Amino acid sequence: MHTSLTDPAPPILHLLAHDIRWNLAKALAGSDYRVGELATLIQQPLKLISYHLRQLRDGQLVHERRSTADGRDLYYSLDLAHIEAVYQLAGATLHPCLGDDASAPRHAADATHAPTRVLFLCTHNSARSQMAEAILRHIGGSTVLAFSAGTEQSTIHPQAIITLAAHGIDTSSQTSKRLDAYAGEHFDYVITVCDRAREICPLFPGDPHQIHWSFPDPAAIAAPLEQARAFEQTYTQLLTRMRFFLTVLDRQRRGA
Repeated sequence: MHTSLTDPAPPILHLLAHDIRWNLAKALAGSDYRVGELATLIQQPLKLISYHLRQLRDGQLVHERRSTADGRDLYYSLDLAHIEAVYQLAGATLHPCLGDDASAPRHAADATHAPTRVLFLCTHNSARSQMAEAILRHIGGSTVLAFSAGTEQSTIHPQAIITLAAHGIDTSSQTSKRLDAYAGEHFDYVITVCDRAREICPLFPGDPHQIHWSFPDPAAIAAPLEQARAFEQTYTQLLTRMRFFLTVLDRQRRGA
C-alpha cells in the first residue's frame, strides 16, 4: 500500500531556491553589507536586490540594522543560528538522519599550518572587539591567534569583563589598544565589529580578508539592567558568529 505524499517543501527551501536570494545569502554568510554593496557584488539592479532582501527579511533569514556611522545606511546580516536550525529541521522532514548536526568544527592543533591571525577592530576597543578577541581565544584553541584594537584608545568596559567572566572567559591579559599598536603586522583576517570602524577601516598590508559584523554598542545603553542584557546578547551573537567562522577556517585547513 502506497502512502500519498502531499506535504509542501519547507519554506526555507522555497526562499533559497531563487538564484538572487541564494547569492545574497552566500554574500551575507561571510560579512554584513549595505544594499548598494550587495548590488555591486551580485551585479543586479538596486531595486531587485531590495525586493529579494525583503523576501529574506520576511522569512526571518536576514535582519537589517541602521548604521551607527551614517544613519542613512542599513546593514544587512544573515541569521546563521536560525538558518542552521531550520535547515536541520528541513533535512529531518526528508530523512531523520539529515537532521543531525554535522557542522561542528574540529579545532585540534595542526603543526603543519601556522595559526590564523585575526584582528577585531572597533572604535574604542572597550566592548565589542574586546569580547570578540576573548571569545575567539577561548574557543579557537591553538589554530588561531586573536587580537583587538580601536581607532581610538579607551579602557575595557567593566560589563564586558563581567559578562565574559560569567561564561568562564578570563580577560586579565587584555588591554585597550589603538590600531597603530599593530603597525606593520600581518593579519589573515580583519573583522570590524562596529560600523564607524568599518567605514574608516584602512588598508592592511598583506591584503587580509576584511569582514564586517554590524553590532550595536552595548555600552551605549545607560540603564544598568538593560546594559547587562545588551552585553549578554552581544556575547551570544558573537559566539554564534565565531562558531561558524571557526568552521570555515577548519574546513579551509582540511581542504589545503
